[in-house]
Amino acid sequence: MALFEPLFQALNEAGVRYVVVGGVAVVLHGHARLTADIDLACDLAPAQARLLIETLVNLGFAPRASVEPLDFADPNIRQSWIDDKGMEVFSMVDRADPMRAVDIFAASPIEFEQLLARADEILLEATAVRVASIPDLIQLKRLAGRPQDLADIEQLERILRRREGADG
Repeated sequence: MALFEPLFQALNEAGVRYVVVGGVAVVLHGHARLTADIDLACDLAPAQARLLIETLVNLGFAPRASVEPLDFADPNIRQSWIDDKGMEVFSMVDRADPMRAVDIFAASPIEFEQLLARADEILLEATAVRVASIPDLIQLKRLAGRPQDLADIEQLERILRRREGADG
């Protein structure tokens, strides 16, 4: 996670409202597996979305697609990308280190306020990160339904059973 901790630190310092989902969330919950990017669900209110994009741009991230990054903060433009291009995530990559990529949900499959309220706070070396709860992560993985997601669900259910056994 050392590769991504400065990113989380910058998002936290800027006051961006986000929840880590996807493969990194699976790793942070305790299942070691390879993943190449950060998946985020974010508050998509225009001011918050703009803050997120500005923070990423200031860190050297740029959209994979040839678009103006701040257009993501405009709900009408974002909706047209969803409708016309089938966009599910807005992908940004660090120009200086292509191993650092961020995928931002264009529309949250789980209402963001609920996702945030149920999220777990996990401490990295020196940075606290909001990570989707295991039940929410399982729901997101079921919606995606790819082979890796199904394998992640199996591991997340094991972790959840183990935690419930320790608590019960």
